[in-house]
Amino acid sequence: MQELVVNTLLTVVVLMAAALRFIVGARADSGMTKKQKVMLVRILIAAAMLLGFQYLNVNRWVRLALYLVDYFIIGYDILRKAIKGILNKRVFDENFLMAVATVGAMALAIYENGDYLEAIAVMLFYQVGEWFQSYAVGKSRRNISDLMDIRPDYANVERDGKLEQVDPDEVEIGSVIVVQPGEKVPIDGIIMEGGSSLNTSALTGESLPREAKVGDEIISGCINMTGVLKIQTTKEFGESTVSKILDLVENASSRKSKSEDFISKFAKIYTPAVCYSALALAILPPLVRVLAMGLPADWGTWVYRALTFLVISCPCALVISIPLSFFAGIGGASQEGVLVKGSNYLEILAQTKIVVFDKTGTLTQGVFEVNGIHHNEIDDAKLIEYAALAESASSHPISKSLQRAYGREPDRTRVSDIQEISGNGIIAKVDGMEVAAGNDKLMKHLNVPYIDCHHTGTIIHMAINGAYAGHIVISDIVKPTSKKAISALRAAGVEKTVMLTGDAKKVAEQVASDLGIDWVFSELLPADKVSQVEKLLEMKTGKAKLAFVGDGINDAPVLSRADIGVAMGAMGSDAAIEAADIVLMDDDPMKIAKAIRISRKCLRIVYQNIVMALGVKFACLVLGAIGIANMYLAIFADVGVMILAVLNAIRCLFVKKL
Repeated sequence: MQELVVNTLLTVVVLMAAALRFIVGARADSGMTKKQKVMLVRILIAAAMLLGFQYLNVNRWVRLALYLVDYFIIGYDILRKAIKGILNKRVFDENFLMAVATVGAMALAIYENGDYLEAIAVMLFYQVGEWFQSYAVGKSRRNISDLMDIRPDYANVERDGKLEQVDPDEVEIGSVIVVQPGEKVPIDGIIMEGGSSLNTSALTGESLPREAKVGDEIISGCINMTGVLKIQTTKEFGESTVSKILDLVENASSRKSKSEDFISKFAKIYTPAVCYSALALAILPPLVRVLAMGLPADWGTWVYRALTFLVISCPCALVISIPLSFFAGIGGASQEGVLVKGSNYLEILAQTKIVVFDKTGTLTQGVFEVNGIHHNEIDDAKLIEYAALAESASSHPISKSLQRAYGREPDRTRVSDIQEISGNGIIAKVDGMEVAAGNDKLMKHLNVPYIDCHHTGTIIHMAINGAYAGHIVISDIVKPTSKKAISALRAAGVEKTVMLTGDAKKVAEQVASDLGIDWVFSELLPADKVSQVEKLLEMKTGKAKLAFVGDGINDAPVLSRADIGVAMGAMGSDAAIEAADIVLMDDDPMKIAKAIRISRKCLRIVYQNIVMALGVKFACLVLGAIGIANMYLAIFADVGVMILAVLNAIRCLFVKKL
């Protein structure tokens, strides 16, 4: 066994020397922190010293002094943390277990005039494991940090014909900023001058650039690739997209999953339990041997077993790898343009069996075009003009389509007394005449006889001064990935897809049929959507969860009511993004299936780590208690399993393409 330890130490020295050369050689930027570099040097020195001591021929006390120097080089930080934990009344942690085990082994070796190799080798191998764990965790954090490196350092403001770099926090709403090629867009706004290609990969995960021109809305965090842009800001920096994304990612770890909570509670009970068990293992068997059996106590054997038991019991693999798995899962999702606000939502998403969609802006592009005017009593252009003026105060996509069809900026001085009847339409005074624009419910509300339309689309019925004036047909365009997204959800294990919309029944059923959606509920008011989601929640069985996907202000209550809310982040309203638990940065419904796959992969890895860590530990604890396992098997049960669990957790960062 000693020869095996010596050979292992020699291997450690060679590997660590190669790593040290890597640090100070051509690749100075190794990605290691200063703390990791110092630890690497300590490991190298301690391993070399321990290896050299095997060939020394000195008296007992000189040998002890040399080994103690080596022990403190490799283990002083563990001892310091253990003492600090005791002073802060947080005794039972991995540092305490390792300190007691190795100090006890050293004391036993001194008492029996034995070999100190084992105690120091255990501490050395533990620190090697800690180094690998630290490097792996740091690498996953750097991957996420690199991915989310979208925080702008400055904004360019033009003053006296010169560009001046200012803190983005100092830029007020309505200011004009200049973004040059290669710079990040610091604040949300509208392009006033110029055109360019934008790299949105950090936001959406999409590698293809997006073209932007005058009049387009532009979100912060994009990288300007080609032309110079002048942008009028529409938000303060603190409210802009980049700030919200960073806030979501930075705060994600504060919302813990049930698995993480379980592991935290388990460790608080488990660690003291194994400490007391080790104490019992060291004391009770020798007393039984002496008092009940009349045999020698054999204290050395049982204390050694107790110390081995302590090393095995260290819960590092669980308390490190489980949170890391969720952290890596959130990072992998972020890389695909899916922002998850907490690991608890990742866990819920993995159990999703029902996905409920809003229609407009979620499954469809929300780009409405006027496709027809029927049964009108006045000129087509005049009817469009009245409709556009009545809807001029609304930001709804249908209102915008009417204004595009009108072709010029509505003169709002001609409009007064605007009343928006939620889910029905708008009533306003235009040039002194009462104009009503809305669906058939609005006409019924006003007791105006109307003519049904047999065309597919959103029908805007018009009434002027209480008389029916015809209707306008507006059609939305289904997103090119919507049908594929529904198929991908079925493949991911979703049992039911549902669509809720305030649109007409005919239009809703046509869209649902084209996409292959199971159930559709149409002509719903915002309150009706909440009621419908509550009915669907009552239909769930077992641990199944319901997700709602929406983008509008009126979707915020439903997003909050569902088990998990998913908002469209590019075109979605601020209210929807705030209410949602998950945000899709490029409004692609395909990302929902991808997010579910990521969450399920993450949960699989979490369960694998739990089973592996507990299975190996409990098996080794039994072997240690009966004297079969020694310190080296103990260090594998602790450090080896921890390294395997951490490496397994890192897999969550990598996502296969659909």
